[in-house]
Amino acid sequence: MIEKGTQINTDFTLDIVKDGEEKTVPFDDLLDRPTIVSVYMRNNTSGCDKQNKSLAEHADWFDEQGYNLIAISKDSCGSHKNYAEKLGINYVLASDPDYKFAEATDSIVEKQMFGNKYEAPTRSAYVIDTDGTVKAIIEKVNTKDHASELKEVIKNL
Repeated sequence: MIEKGTQINTDFTLDIVKDGEEKTVPFDDLLDRPTIVSVYMRNNTSGCDKQNKSLAEHADWFDEQGYNLIAISKDSCGSHKNYAEKLGINYVLASDPDYKFAEATDSIVEKQMFGNKYEAPTRSAYVIDTDGTVKAIIEKVNTKDHASELKEVIKNL
């Protein structure tokens, strides 16, 4: 996993859903101010729903503090649109089926489910400055209280 203080490679594009609209954008265009990127596995799963509900409930606070908020998974933008509506999400949902962000943060790990091994991103969160420098990392997200742990990180920056 990338270390705090390291500048990530931001030279990739992501498909995103913002305000109900689908777009393809260069990642560095999303860094127009300090940005929180919260990585989760899949829409409509228990832990991921808790993680995103926590963020959705506090999204205005992050905005008031001057931070963009992005949640990223491998789900399609079509799935993200429905998910945002279902959970009342008003921040950016990014689709990353090729794990471009995970590669940039060196956060792909081997996982195992039902005896099958596979590689996937860690459930983690990053505070990234406008130049791509990682200001903080939460290596293992607390799904139930994700917003509070991010607030604490931001207050200590």
